[in-house]
Amino acid sequence: MAEKHLADSEEGAVPVFDGIDERKNDRILEGAAVLGSEAEVTEYGYVTRGLKSRHIQFIALGGTIGTGLFLGIGSALTRAGPLSVLLGYTFTGFAVFAMMQCLGEMATWLPLPGAIPQFCARYVDDSLGFAVGWNQWYSSAITICAEISAASIVIGYWQGAADINVAAWISLLLVLIIFLNIFAVAIYGEAEFCFASLKIITIVGLLIMAFIVDLGGNPKGVRLGFWYWQNPGAMLEYQTTGDLGRFLGLFSTLINAAFSYGGVEMVAVAAGEAENPRKNIPKAVRRVFWRILFFYVLGSLAIGVLVSSSDDHLLQAQSDGAPGAAASPWVIGIQNAGITVLPSIINVVILTSATSSGNAFLYTGSRYLYALAQNRQAPRIFLTCSQRGVPYYAVAVTASIGLLTYLSVDSNGGAAKAFSWFQNLTTVANLFTWCGICVAYIRFHAALKAQGVDRDTLVFKSPFQPYTAWFALIFFSIVILFSGFTVFIDGNWNASDFIAAYIGVPIFFVLYAFWKVLKRTEWKSAVTADLQSGKAALDAEDAHWPDIKPRNIWERIWFWLA
Repeated sequence: MAEKHLADSEEGAVPVFDGIDERKNDRILEGAAVLGSEAEVTEYGYVTRGLKSRHIQFIALGGTIGTGLFLGIGSALTRAGPLSVLLGYTFTGFAVFAMMQCLGEMATWLPLPGAIPQFCARYVDDSLGFAVGWNQWYSSAITICAEISAASIVIGYWQGAADINVAAWISLLLVLIIFLNIFAVAIYGEAEFCFASLKIITIVGLLIMAFIVDLGGNPKGVRLGFWYWQNPGAMLEYQTTGDLGRFLGLFSTLINAAFSYGGVEMVAVAAGEAENPRKNIPKAVRRVFWRILFFYVLGSLAIGVLVSSSDDHLLQAQSDGAPGAAASPWVIGIQNAGITVLPSIINVVILTSATSSGNAFLYTGSRYLYALAQNRQAPRIFLTCSQRGVPYYAVAVTASIGLLTYLSVDSNGGAAKAFSWFQNLTTVANLFTWCGICVAYIRFHAALKAQGVDRDTLVFKSPFQPYTAWFALIFFSIVILFSGFTVFIDGNWNASDFIAAYIGVPIFFVLYAFWKVLKRTEWKSAVTADLQSGKAALDAEDAHWPDIKPRNIWERIWFWLA
C-alpha cells in the first residue's frame, strides 16, 4: 500500500498518499456511485466537498436570515400584536425544528448533493421527487428576485443613492452573487461565513440592546417592561372582532413566520459538498434549535416589548413603502428610545442580509437543479461541473431567473404587480417542500424497519419518530390550506388575491401529476425503497476524514462553535 503521511491544511491534517490527495479519489468513487459510472464522472465531473465545518455551522446558524426577521416581522406585529407574533414564530419554530430533525437523519444517512428531491424519489415516489425538486427550484430562483429587490431598495435609505436608478443596484448585486457562486463552493462558503457572522453578531447585539432599553437603560430613562402588551394589547383583532379576530391574527403570523424560516433546510442541500458530513451535518442540524430560539423566538419577543403595534412611525413607514431601516421595527424602537446612532448600521446589516439570502438561494436553487439532473428529471447537461466542482450550467440558468428582478422597477405598475405574485409563490412552495421532507422521512423510517436497519446504529437518530414527522406534516398542511383565509371572509372576496394565495397549490400537484402520467411511476414500498445506492462509497470516504482533537481551551471553544 502507498505510504501515508500528513499534510497541513486550514482545518487540520489531511491524509495524503504519495503526494496525491486521497479526497480526489473519493470524489471519483462517490460520483460514480451517485451518477452510475466513472464514465459519467469523466464526462460531467462531480461536485467537491469544499464546505468546511465552520461554513456548515454558520450556514446553519445564520445562512438564510434575510429581510423577514429585520423587516417582514413588522407587518405581523402591526396586524396581530406582540403576543400573537411571539406565539406564531414559536409554533412555526417547533414544526420547523421537527422537520429538520427528519431531514438531518436522512442527510446523515446519505449526504447527497441537492439531497431533498433524491430522498423523495428514493423513499416515496419518483413523481414526488420531480414535484419537490422543480417546486423548490423555482421557489429558490424567485426568492433571489425578492431578496435582490429588497436589497436594492434598502440602498435607497441613504440620501446619496436617491438619484441613482434602482436597476443599477440590482445589476451590481446580481453580478456579486453570481461571482460568489460560479468559481468554487469554498468561495460561497467563505462569503456565507462572513455574512452569517455579521448577522449573528447584529442579532445578539440587538437582543442585548432591547433587554437594556426595556429595563430603562436608554437616554430617556423610561422603563418599558411589557407596557405595549397592555396598550394597545397583546393580541389584536384581525378581520373580525372578539376571540375569533384574535385567533385569525395569530394564524396570520404563521404565514409570516413560514416566509422568515424559508431556506432553513439549506444545511441538507449543502450536505453533498460538506467535509466530513456524518460529523458536521448532525452538529449543524442541532444548531437549528438555537437559531430558532435565539434569533426568531427571542427576536419576536424583543420586537414586542421594544415598539408598539400601533406605533405611528411604523404604520406610516409600512404605508409609504419606506426603504430599508426606515420600515424596520428594530430601528423605530431604537429611535423611540432616543438612540440615534444605530439606524444606518442596522441598514447595512439589512442590506448584507438580503444579499446573503440572494447568494444562498442561488446556491440552493442550482443544487436542486443538479439533483433533478441526477434523478434524470432535468437535462443531463446540468450535471456538468467545472474542475472545482461547480455545476455552472445549473448556476447560470438559476441566476438567469434573477433577471425578473428588473420587473420590480417598472414604473407602469403592471409588471411590478406580476412580480409581487411571484413573491407570493415562495412561501407556499417552501411549505410544500417541508411537507415533502416529512413524507419522505415517514417512508424512510418505515424502510429502515422493513429492511432490518436498527435506528440505534445511525450516526444521527432523531427523537420521537415518526410522531414528530407527522406533527410537522399536519402543521404545514394546515398552513397551506388556510394561507389565503382572508379572501373567504364576508366582503373580502377578490379573485386576484385568491389566485395569488393559492396558485402554488395547483402548480405543485400539476408537477406531480405530469411526471406520474408521463413515466407511470409507482409508490415505493418500504421493502423496495432504495436505502443503499451510493452509501458504500460514502461509508468508505468517512474513514479518510481526520479526527482532529483540540489542543487547548481556545481550540476547544472554536471547535464547539464551528
